Amino acid sequence: MSAAISVSFLTTPSLQQRPFSLLPPCNLRSPFSVRFRTSNGRHLIPPRASNDNNEPQQLTETTPSAVPSNSSTMITVQNEDSLDSTLFLIRARNRIGLLQVITRAFKILGLTIERATVELEGEYFVKSFFVTDSDGKKVEDTESLERIKEALVDAIDGDGSVSGSGGVGLVSGRGVVVRKAGLGMESGERKAKVEKMFGFMDAFLKNDSFSLQKDILDHVEYTVARSRFIFDDFEAYQGLSYSVRDRLIERWHDTHRYFKKKDPKRLYFLSLEFLMGRSLSNSVINLGIRDQYADALNQLGFEFEVVAEQEGDAALGNGGLARLCACQMDSLATLDYPAWGYGLRYQYGLFRQIILDGFQLEEPDYWLNFGNPWEIERVHVSYPVKFYGTVEEEGIQGQTIKVWIPGETVEAVAYDNPIPGYGTRNAINLRLWAAKPSDQYDMESYNTGDYINAIMDRQKAETISNVLYPDDRSYQVALQINDTHPSLAIAEVMRVLVDEEHLDWSRAWDITSRVFSFTTHTVHAEALEKIPVDLLGNLLPRHLQIIYEINYKFMEELKSMIGQDYDRLSRMSIVEEGAVKSIRMANLSIVCCQIVNGVSKVHLDLLKERVFKDFYELWPQKFQYKTNGVTQRRWVVVSNPNLSSLISKWLGTESWIRNVDLLAGLRQHVSDPDLQREWKMVKKVNKARLAEYIETLSGIKVSLDAMFDVQIKRIHEYKRQLLNILGIIHRYDCIKNMETSDRRKVVPRVCIIGGKAAPGYDIAKKIIKLCHVVAEKINNDADIGDLLKLVFIPDYNVSVAELVIPGSDLSQHLSTAGHEASGTGSMKFLMNGCLLLATADGAIVEIMEEVGADNMFLFGAKVNEVPALHEKGASLKAPLQFLRVVRMVRDGYFGFKDYFKSLCDTLEDGKDFYLLGYDFASYLEAQAAADRTFVDPEKWIHMSILSTAGSGKFSSDKTIEEYAKHTWGIEPCKCPF
Repeated sequence: MSAAISVSFLTTPSLQQRPFSLLPPCNLRSPFSVRFRTSNGRHLIPPRASNDNNEPQQLTETTPSAVPSNSSTMITVQNEDSLDSTLFLIRARNRIGLLQVITRAFKILGLTIERATVELEGEYFVKSFFVTDSDGKKVEDTESLERIKEALVDAIDGDGSVSGSGGVGLVSGRGVVVRKAGLGMESGERKAKVEKMFGFMDAFLKNDSFSLQKDILDHVEYTVARSRFIFDDFEAYQGLSYSVRDRLIERWHDTHRYFKKKDPKRLYFLSLEFLMGRSLSNSVINLGIRDQYADALNQLGFEFEVVAEQEGDAALGNGGLARLCACQMDSLATLDYPAWGYGLRYQYGLFRQIILDGFQLEEPDYWLNFGNPWEIERVHVSYPVKFYGTVEEEGIQGQTIKVWIPGETVEAVAYDNPIPGYGTRNAINLRLWAAKPSDQYDMESYNTGDYINAIMDRQKAETISNVLYPDDRSYQVALQINDTHPSLAIAEVMRVLVDEEHLDWSRAWDITSRVFSFTTHTVHAEALEKIPVDLLGNLLPRHLQIIYEINYKFMEELKSMIGQDYDRLSRMSIVEEGAVKSIRMANLSIVCCQIVNGVSKVHLDLLKERVFKDFYELWPQKFQYKTNGVTQRRWVVVSNPNLSSLISKWLGTESWIRNVDLLAGLRQHVSDPDLQREWKMVKKVNKARLAEYIETLSGIKVSLDAMFDVQIKRIHEYKRQLLNILGIIHRYDCIKNMETSDRRKVVPRVCIIGGKAAPGYDIAKKIIKLCHVVAEKINNDADIGDLLKLVFIPDYNVSVAELVIPGSDLSQHLSTAGHEASGTGSMKFLMNGCLLLATADGAIVEIMEEVGADNMFLFGAKVNEVPALHEKGASLKAPLQFLRVVRMVRDGYFGFKDYFKSLCDTLEDGKDFYLLGYDFASYLEAQAAADRTFVDPEKWIHMSILSTAGSGKFSSDKTIEEYAKHTWGIEPCKCPF
């Protein structure tokens, strides 16, 4: 699965920024010769200007230099009649990235580089650029030449930005007017302007009620373009959001200026998925102005909670990995680390789940239909990303170099999303890239009259970032997943260093292998990402060559270490031979990266002993683990404000929101009857909210006295929602066959299941259908009444989780031992005082150590027992209770007999890979233990408080601190208030 791997990229802050294949800032320029590609993709070496005797002709300055006296840069211009273009001769001190600065400057100035040469003179180089204007002609106007030279000097000697002159803006290739402050001003005028600007901006935006109201109304009228006298809840949300964003941007600018001043080592975090959810509530809480905004809205006649509900979810991810990345961004900002996140801005988020007659249907998630006030489009920050084409060899300065001539080029356009920290002024950046048609036009198609097809080809570029979660059955769609896999960044960095920077292979590999670290969430080798060679060779031919070279050198090194052990060499090779020759992306990552991280203690053991055993034996020092975590700010402060206030009251401080270790202080109050009473009241209020949501959603009324038993997560066989449903059928069957007097002893339950199945995952979809038919039978059975209800919550997302988790009494985490890498869902429930019924898998093992096994309901086979159980196969006998409930489904007790046949087949005759039958008896015992505890309210609340008190280790703050110290080597860089 592509979502199973994330890659973190480290570099120094002085490097220029470019996003090839999701690459973060990395543009190392060497002082060697450079060729510029013309519109047909070929490289040209310009002939030297010559006179009639074919002797080299000296270049002469035809216009005076505009270089300041304190500059080391010299620029001369030649417009000889014999030339068909204007020659700019630039002599400048060499530095990394300068060539890109100059070429970008010409582009922004609207000039085309026809050809160019570079010559070295010690620490200087002389660059000759033959350029034409937008009409393909020489630039001959003296005033224009002066402006161009002035802009070039500003770019070379300044910060890389490009200015014009005399107050005239310059137009970039994407139609953006670029202008540098202070153009055409003398030093005294510039100083006066700076003082005037600081006079306007000498204070931050105010956060009193009047100022906030004015800002909201101004945005309603001038940004949303609605009358401030008549606007609805959604327009109030828009005005409010833009007002909050203004305050985010203040901190955002200050933070990045401070980073630039201090020049710390920075982290660049690459992930294909960031499941951010809603931004409004999280932002105002992190900014510390939630109450002020609530008061301001109240005076305008609006309720904050109602307005906040107008926001849609930014569902740019699927499941725990994507939400983990969002939590880590929050922690990076809160802990003041200098970091950037990089991902894709999907046009359509994770699909909307529609339930029709119990069947899952998928609809596009049009999350951008009503705009996104939290993002800032950077139309001037766009880069070409190349695909297809051929790779040719060319000779330059006695060396043979590889030249990739792409068949297609797509523009990556940046969208920035400020991420505020809590209790700090720091706000970092999440930059998402959207694919747009390239500026380069298919002139041949236009000239032949094939205008429509030319336009359609350009529009195809946008499909790269269109869909987050395509159907797994489509090979063409699979291209979209694999094409953007973060591990391809390794090959891209090597390509940039070798092909564009002209570094030798050894130096390039040394740099690349020191900047990447690798985190995997995979527990089975067969689930690791593989890209067919035919696909990669067609899409990214140069990258495939580089991967082959990396693999060749690795194999040669490995042979010298382990000899001719061909089986092991085959297992460790980056290239997998077979019916479909493929590239093993995980192997590529391990070979390159300095650190390989697991996400829990159990997961690391699996990596060492099973998934990457050969690599661990070779490089044991590479392997570490950092237990995943979730942010208490989102999952307690935002989603459970009543519990947050209660915790702060009893701890006597709100500092736990930033220093989560303080939660342990609840243990000294755990037996206090006042705390227990207040804790129980908070839970009841949250259950009432959830009950109201269930009734609105499904029409089903549920009792607040019942145990709210919840399992919400992605639908998958290994997560064993089917075990939960079979357990519910068993409970229903038992109640149905009880005497009326015995039913009075039954603990009432509201069983809640939610989650999405991948569009092409038929078994998972059948599990959803089974849940609905069982619910229909149970919920309409008069004999059962309030003793048992089953509810499926459709279209589960972050916002729904923020409602469901605080209202849960019991949370089920049922993965077959050894199949869950971490399981961050359990941590969210734990923080909210929900008791866990779980197998000893993933992070549950560490939760047991922190909370105590006595405060949980544990069941099932252990990780070390599972392999032996698999070997028994059909000889492994299931208990009679299990066989009975499966038979009820198979015989059509709930209907759809033929439809569920294949689902039942996965559980019998030795096909029960996920051990539902083996674990069933143990599962029922754990459920019975939960029942016995629930009827003892004091004991239940006692365990609930201890769950929250023991959850501190599972904050993403802890995870990030571990990464920063042991993997990334970065330090906090706190922006002063």
